[in-house]
Amino acid sequence: MVGAGPGGSAAAYHMARHGLRVLLLEKTEFPREKVCGDGLTPRAVRQLVRMGVDTSEKAGWLHNKGLRVIGGGVRLELDWPDLASFPNYGLVRTRLDFDDMLANRAVEAGALLRTGVNVSGPILDDEGRAIGVLAKVGAGKEPVEFRAPLVIAADGVSGKLPLAMGLAKRDDRPIGVAVRRYYHSPVRADDDYLESWLELRSASDPSVLLPGYGWIFGLGDGRVNVGLGILNSSDAFGKTNYRSLLTDWLAGTPDDWGMRDETNADGPILGAALPMGFNRVPHYTRGMMLVGDSGGMVNPMNGEGIAYAMESGELAAEVAVQALARPAGADRERALRAYPAELSLRFGGYYRLGGVFVKLIGNPQIMRLATKHGMPHPTLMRFVLKLLANLTDPRGGDAMDRIINGLTKVAPAV
Repeated sequence: MVGAGPGGSAAAYHMARHGLRVLLLEKTEFPREKVCGDGLTPRAVRQLVRMGVDTSEKAGWLHNKGLRVIGGGVRLELDWPDLASFPNYGLVRTRLDFDDMLANRAVEAGALLRTGVNVSGPILDDEGRAIGVLAKVGAGKEPVEFRAPLVIAADGVSGKLPLAMGLAKRDDRPIGVAVRRYYHSPVRADDDYLESWLELRSASDPSVLLPGYGWIFGLGDGRVNVGLGILNSSDAFGKTNYRSLLTDWLAGTPDDWGMRDETNADGPILGAALPMGFNRVPHYTRGMMLVGDSGGMVNPMNGEGIAYAMESGELAAEVAVQALARPAGADRERALRAYPAELSLRFGGYYRLGGVFVKLIGNPQIMRLATKHGMPHPTLMRFVLKLLANLTDPRGGDAMDRIINGLTKVAPAV
């Protein structure tokens, strides 16, 4: 297992729990920072519960009731839906200890974690099949080989391992860029809603609409996570100083929020790419499975990646357990090919809808119309929340669930 982010640690946990010998390799040392919004929807909460994580407030989590949406002159609070399939609360926790916690859960389940291991590429047999990885270990960068019957790449956006296997990113899939910064802001730190800004306005000229969407997530420790994201369907993508964009927007926020004052900043503005909609496929080939960001599994609708990294990690583990119980050869390969097939069945149609959504909101006129006419209608916005967060009951749900589930079934899988 290469990469101990949420996807790699989830896969390692579920594989170890089912009795497999698992080696989890991570290039950095824990705790370590990652660029992220730090907000978790009920979809991600469900995966934490499946890993036996205590998500109570006593355990250090900040709970939230739903999503507050700001746009078109309207401020709307939408509670997470009450569903049989998902909990009705979200969470906030910084990646600094979130990833550390998940890696420790994998270790507690029986996985062996090695940090400070920089994997440089796969070891291939004569048929081009991955049978392990090459790595450099420690300060001396000592070359080491790790061999295994199955390699799982959870190495994030960079995707060194998939690239070495000839799996390049697809240019016809959505991609986003996000920047974020922490601020000390006691006024906003204990918010019980995640907050999404559909419109960002310039502080120097409020009539100017800035590209992208923003968020403000209270962390419960006196700080907030503030950021913005831009999709490649926007004309501003790749042509904008995103850090300046963030400070321009925040300069227009109220003084007592503390987000326009450098002295309140906790660290620099950091950025990261968001690989969306299965932008690297196939998710299994020649002895290697792709999990999370390495397989481009960020939700195009809302930029959420953690839930899908953890879900794909659990699914990879389920398939691996069945496959490795079979003898090496055609029988095992048949079992491993179930992984991309199941991923496509589970998310393919939804991600196809997400691709259409990204193209639509990339048009400023369409986005303005949608915000102006959609925001004043709470029932419509509750439907939009379910759609964007991918929160429906597959069976026995309400009319909204049935419409969304129907749309994802008729949409051709990506």
